[in-house]
Amino acid sequence: MIRMLLRVLGREYAQPLRRTVILMTLTAVAEGLSYALVVPVLRELFGDTPEDAWPWLIAFGAAFVVYAALRYISDLFGFRVGTTMLRGMYHRLGDHLARLPIGWYSAGRLGEVSVLASRGVLDAMSVIAHLLAPFISACVTPLTIVAVMLVFNWQMGLAALVAAPVVAAIQIRTARSTAAQDAEREERDHEATGRVIEYLQAQPVLRAGGRTAERFRLLDDSLKEVQRVSRRTALSALPGVVGLTLTVQAMFTGLLVLGAYLALDGDIGVAEILTILVLAARSADPLLSLTDIAGKLRGARSVLARLDGVLTTEPLPEAADPVEPTRHDLEFDSVVFRQGDRTVIDDASLSVPQGQSLAVVGPSGAGKSTLLQLLARFYDVDSGAVRVGGVDVRAIDPEVLMARIAIVFQNVYLFDGTIEENVRLGRPDATDAEVRAAATAARLDEVIERLPGGWEANVGEGGALLSGGERQRVSIARALLKDAPIVLLDEVTSALDPVNEAAVHEGIERLMAGRTVVMVAHRMKTVRRADRVVFLEAGQVVEEGSHDELLRRGGRYADFWSIAMAPVVRD
Repeated sequence: MIRMLLRVLGREYAQPLRRTVILMTLTAVAEGLSYALVVPVLRELFGDTPEDAWPWLIAFGAAFVVYAALRYISDLFGFRVGTTMLRGMYHRLGDHLARLPIGWYSAGRLGEVSVLASRGVLDAMSVIAHLLAPFISACVTPLTIVAVMLVFNWQMGLAALVAAPVVAAIQIRTARSTAAQDAEREERDHEATGRVIEYLQAQPVLRAGGRTAERFRLLDDSLKEVQRVSRRTALSALPGVVGLTLTVQAMFTGLLVLGAYLALDGDIGVAEILTILVLAARSADPLLSLTDIAGKLRGARSVLARLDGVLTTEPLPEAADPVEPTRHDLEFDSVVFRQGDRTVIDDASLSVPQGQSLAVVGPSGAGKSTLLQLLARFYDVDSGAVRVGGVDVRAIDPEVLMARIAIVFQNVYLFDGTIEENVRLGRPDATDAEVRAAATAARLDEVIERLPGGWEANVGEGGALLSGGERQRVSIARALLKDAPIVLLDEVTSALDPVNEAAVHEGIERLMAGRTVVMVAHRMKTVRRADRVVFLEAGQVVEEGSHDELLRRGGRYADFWSIAMAPVVRD
């Protein structure tokens, strides 16, 4: 468990964690040793001069104070190390997730990561703050008490020691029997979480279909599976709980019988018997708590295993000696890119001179958006090369590459905050004047003027409090503020009303000026603004040229254009 924790967090936490474990172990030993003073206390109390018990009572009180101080310090260390590790885990997980390829984020993984990043990390890191001390105490304190019993009477100490391997065997067997159930329960929990999210996202569809009163069958089935697996997990752990309880009770009963036999035989005094029975009873409580603590530790270990799986996922490799491009022309050189068994981009070659614009046109599923993602190195190509300024993007430092690229997607995501905070994401150190200028250029100032709160207006999670066109204006203002030499536009006006479309087009014109631009467009009238056009079909470059050239050829682009513009012609 500790080894996995350090593997997930990093070796830099080994020393403080080791100190914490040592301190908790010393605390548990001090607790067990303090009970040794109960023997002389009871011996004097049952003797001829009970007042002689006072020095031993004082010594017992002093030992308790030492134990209490150690417990306070060890618990404090545990909380501090736990919170430090929690912070470190969040930083490490966040940094690693930011380096993983976009293709890793499938729909199923989003739910898994959301659970891991919230409840999962807290559960895993709570091991140090809340579980480690009770677990060490439950293991070490009874063994220390048994050692004390061996000192005072070897027969009863040895009898108590016999229970140790039995308890260990029960714990090991319980862990093995519940391991498979724990794994299945985690899987069902993740599936149920995904179904809940799906159910919430599907509300518009369900309500449009008049199914608001119906139960969502997939969610119901998933929750029933969670209930079934939880019941099986509880039943599989039941023999261990019962077995441990019976073992502890049998040990105490055996010590009681053995003590009575030794007392009747005159081998041990009444005070010693009472003391040993008190010690045995005191060691029973932590032993009985082992099952509950071990179950929580198994749950934390399962979370750590999933965190380890995420953190060991290889990010896109970074060049040992990165090269910084001096130009901003773009090139695809015989690029092949696959997703699973499907070839998305098939031997595509094209180029965009610095300062010029390229429009990528083609049917849905042709791989248009993938070209933009390969340029931004959201993925790595399977063969061929994508170059910026003549340098393979794999040889460029990722931060340097992203600093040179501004991206405006069709579906804009805004963070829950103010409009100004979302615009400043483009360049956090920008002055207020630069932020206002970018907003004016994107015609975002019109939106700000009519919103209550103006610049301080909250956009909601994902920008839910703004319309699609308003979110696009924020995105364009963000890109303008970034002032990157390369601009990637992904169907930014495909779902806008005429007013917002006109405003966004105006912002796009300002954004494109003097920059190298690659745009993916469904609305064909935006293609006319491009210096060159590429028609993509099934991941292959079918035609390339200017808009007028491609129309004169009468090929696939001309057909696509005539179909797209047909409604306009009929009007």
